[in-house]
Amino acid sequence: MTDPESWRTTLEVRDDLVQRYPDVLTPEAMAAMAVLAPFEADRRAVMEARIARRARRARDRERIAFLDPDYVIPHSEMRVQDARDGRFVGGEIPADLERQWLQGTGPGAKPNAPVDQSIRNVAYALLSGADGWMFDGEDALGQVTSMSLDNQLNLKLAIAKDPLFLEAAEKVAGEMNRWGEEFFGHPIIDDWSAQLDFTTKIFRARGLHLDDRHVRLADGTGFSAAIVDLVLYVVNNYRRLGESGASIVLYLPKIQTAEEAALWNRIITALEEHLGLEVGTIKVYVLVEQLEASFQLMEIRAVLGRHFVGFNTGRWDYINSVADAMTWDPDFINPNIDAIVMTYGYMRIYEDRVRRAVNTPDTNGNFALWQGGMEPNIPVGSPEGVAASMEKALAGARREQQEGASGKWVAHWRMVHIVRPVWEEVGEANQLGREFPPLTYTEADADGLVLLEPAPRTVRGARDLLSVALQYGNAFGQGFQAAALKPADFFGNDDILYLMEDMATGEIRLSILWEWLHKEAPFTDDDPETGVEAGDRFTVELFERLLDEEYRKLLEASDRDVYDVSKETTLPIAREIADTYVNDEVKAPWYIDLLNINLNNVDLDVAKNRIVQYMEAFRRDGTRITENPDFAAAGSESKT
Repeated sequence: MTDPESWRTTLEVRDDLVQRYPDVLTPEAMAAMAVLAPFEADRRAVMEARIARRARRARDRERIAFLDPDYVIPHSEMRVQDARDGRFVGGEIPADLERQWLQGTGPGAKPNAPVDQSIRNVAYALLSGADGWMFDGEDALGQVTSMSLDNQLNLKLAIAKDPLFLEAAEKVAGEMNRWGEEFFGHPIIDDWSAQLDFTTKIFRARGLHLDDRHVRLADGTGFSAAIVDLVLYVVNNYRRLGESGASIVLYLPKIQTAEEAALWNRIITALEEHLGLEVGTIKVYVLVEQLEASFQLMEIRAVLGRHFVGFNTGRWDYINSVADAMTWDPDFINPNIDAIVMTYGYMRIYEDRVRRAVNTPDTNGNFALWQGGMEPNIPVGSPEGVAASMEKALAGARREQQEGASGKWVAHWRMVHIVRPVWEEVGEANQLGREFPPLTYTEADADGLVLLEPAPRTVRGARDLLSVALQYGNAFGQGFQAAALKPADFFGNDDILYLMEDMATGEIRLSILWEWLHKEAPFTDDDPETGVEAGDRFTVELFERLLDEEYRKLLEASDRDVYDVSKETTLPIAREIADTYVNDEVKAPWYIDLLNINLNNVDLDVAKNRIVQYMEAFRRDGTRITENPDFAAAGSESKT
């Protein structure tokens, strides 16, 4: 018999979490983590390669390019040209993914909440009427204290239909119906118990670029958050999902290359083999959030093979990746973020390549799904504000459906009922195999992926970027990695709705501000308040003025918009991070790195020290500090 504690020779769990979360950090799950631990060296190697490519491109002023057709993708035996030609065996779409008109996204836990309150997040999701719900372990899930484990516990209880979950679901159903009566004039749930079986459960693991906060290798070095998330979700739930006829479905984020996708494929296959599952049992969507991935779409699809079911076209992360890839080009300057919609320049080209990639048949004639982007609106505000925003949301959904998407995302359960009719009117389960021109790999295609088009760049736009970035960093520190936010100048104006923001939206706001400052972006419009005239450049002096003014507005805001408890704790740290990120000559690769090293910390001096250490390490040799600075092994004391 295998020793259930044998994993301890390979891995270490901080504090007393194994005892506090026995239903999550089970012997079976920890054993599976230990089996996958050898992949940690490969993960670190591909992440180091990422940073090296980024540095080389900046040094040599080099654009991303398409791969050589004869190149064999590492961690696979797939030749690039074979992938492009569809000479591979891809995944078949299981029955519970054939219709995914609306997928909701959000975490399955609340920060610092008891289980009976925290698990309500899962109840709202599974009663929402969405065809699928992506329970987030990444951009929308707070990581304070042990929240990532709370997320896993809640999902396990819900999938098992534990009495605690069912009690919460019955109460939530009543609340949702009361909203339905008020908003639509009728309830939205007929039979809450039956409704729980309607929505396909999907889990988004954290990306390969992140270390876990609670598990590390026994030698004291960091361990992949992606592997931890994958193992805890699959091992704790695969039997129940299988018994109910449900698929095991994941979203894989932040993939930049086919090599990284191939590594994911090896890790997932190894877990399937360890659990005795047929290879291809676990199905994956890939979020196309990185510019480099748009150059390797067919290659990514091919190396994931039987696991792959579809792509998702996100907006926020993708904008950040384009800005990051083009930091070296003084002529590449984004406009106001509100102008960069899915029909704008490089976004339009990226979306077109994704729909062509999913509609290229594999060896068996199988196609893949395309899930459209996020609708961040929340129907809360004045009647006029809600009406205008909902019409905008419907217009966006209609456009994506007409362009070929089989469905889209929403960030709040209420939006399911508002947007769903767009697909119900069409009635088709999906748009698999819709005919589009085949992908090409020309210089013009590469140019299109970084295509800028004329659009406003204003001081108002800079204020909005900065205000929301500060608020997001503050919310993150409070445990709300997804938060309803809007610029401070619109607090109290119910005609301007709050938007559901997550890590990706915070990331791009600081990224664009860095770009504007270090490339001396010219403004397109006059701004009487600051004296800026069209043609004037974004300067350090203007940035510091806007930072002071927008920060002051947050300090003076009501508790409804900015928690009073945060104004002397996490908000000053959010300001310090934003100030450092935007002003530093070296652009940090990930905003989340600076936030993660300050989680559970409210001491500004400690935060400043950690921020300096991170930036110095990255400037020195490209090292990202990604390990939890407060990690303590079981039986030892935490350190700062």
